[in-house]
Amino acid sequence: MPETASETPIRCRGLVKRFGDVVAVNGVDLEVRRGECFGLLGPNGAGKTTTIEILEGLTPADAGEVEVLGASWAHDGHRLRQRLGVSLQETQLHDKLTVAETIRLFASFYERSRDPAEVISRLALDEKRDARVGKLSGGQKQRLAVACALVGDPEVLFLDEPTTGLDPQSRIQLWDQIVGFRQQGGTVLLTTHYMDEAERLCDRVAIVDHGKVIALGTPRELIDSLHAANVIEFACEPELAEDLLRSVPGAAELRRHGPNWRLAVDALTESVPALLAVVEQAGSRLLNLSTHRSTLEDLFISLTGRALREE
Repeated sequence: MPETASETPIRCRGLVKRFGDVVAVNGVDLEVRRGECFGLLGPNGAGKTTTIEILEGLTPADAGEVEVLGASWAHDGHRLRQRLGVSLQETQLHDKLTVAETIRLFASFYERSRDPAEVISRLALDEKRDARVGKLSGGQKQRLAVACALVGDPEVLFLDEPTTGLDPQSRIQLWDQIVGFRQQGGTVLLTTHYMDEAERLCDRVAIVDHGKVIALGTPRELIDSLHAANVIEFACEPELAEDLLRSVPGAAELRRHGPNWRLAVDALTESVPALLAVVEQAGSRLLNLSTHRSTLEDLFISLTGRALREE
């Protein structure tokens, strides 16, 4: 039986968007369930922002269908805007207005809104209530942008790269607001290229590359699809033959990453000593070696051969 709009507040089918010869979105299908935090994860230029702008009603699609809260942008644009909160990748606010004035201004756009003072407090902006926007730090401006998205008491919150460029404390403060919004029954769609953000916040993730969804599932499901719980990253001199490295017990996948090798393995206790023995027997020496639990970053590298955030 098909899900109702209340169960699936965001739905799209076959989304396509072109900019000249560039296909930014290439047949994206998505369904976001009520009450979940859904993440679009991918590198810069993957099509995440274009996709979310289509869903927000800011950019028209060249093809495909979009349904938000059971309505379409073509017929219900005004009503939808009253029910959504949107924080863009770059929000331009008036530098001369104070924080309190900015929040009150945004609250006036909605038929139903939250108490501006309560929203300012929730976003830890009390001390900056009377400060002009132009005097705020980057993290404070980002929190203010999210406050503007929340003051309309939305049912669905769109966040495009909400923590890019923020310091660790500001990131955690914004994460707390997203968690709090969901605890009150809200639905969140966010884009990010931070794997830890997606793993911490999102119930499900769609990994996007070149305008297409290349993987979809819970973070745990996607990581488990690697069939290797750990990654050994290392470099040695002189270089060893790939066949020799692939012979390490427990090796599931071997990939080059810059000057280093990444060897996906199941058990570190088995594979690390074996790798050290292989290096020694071949007359080589390790330049560096580190290990970590498999992450969404490792999945993306496995699927595409490159990192989510290339330097």
